[in-house]
Amino acid sequence: MAGEKEPEMGLAISHLSNLTVLSLKICQKGYVTAYEPNAYATETASLNSAEELKRKIRICAGGFQSTFRLTGLLNPFRNGTLTFQYISHRLLRWIVVPFALVLVLVINTLLIRENQFYLFSFIAQILFYAMAILGFYYERMGKKVKILYIPYYFSMMNYSALAGFKRFLNNQQNVVWEKAIRA
Repeated sequence: MAGEKEPEMGLAISHLSNLTVLSLKICQKGYVTAYEPNAYATETASLNSAEELKRKIRICAGGFQSTFRLTGLLNPFRNGTLTFQYISHRLLRWIVVPFALVLVLVINTLLIRENQFYLFSFIAQILFYAMAILGFYYERMGKKVKILYIPYYFSMMNYSALAGFKRFLNNQQNVVWEKAIRA
């Protein structure tokens, strides 16, 4: 691409995930992004789960912002594999799954008396969320019990997506974000 004019990307200054949007807009125009296989980055972990939650909510709000600004990527006839990658990575993970978890809990609650399957599914969900709550309390005490931490982290990530969506809908996301405290 040396000597070629850079394609116009039209990025808004108010956008949170400019790097993601820029990469996807470049791909949408037919260019290919390539990553250096020997490149690596290091990052320290967030100081605690509260800091990680703050970071994830900010990331999810920016993700929703970019998702709704990149609706052109939903055309598989124009974007082919990129559309599949975009739907599977962004839409299913950030939009469908968190809302589906809430919906399945509500449906199971309403259908408990209809069939044993819904009763067992409801009990399994309640046990999973109870484990998540216990994982939260143990983490607050400075202990990580792996069997409890996994449901806790899974639940926290999906909560982050819901909270990020709310922040996006209410236009509460600031471009200047507060950096999470690192360990």
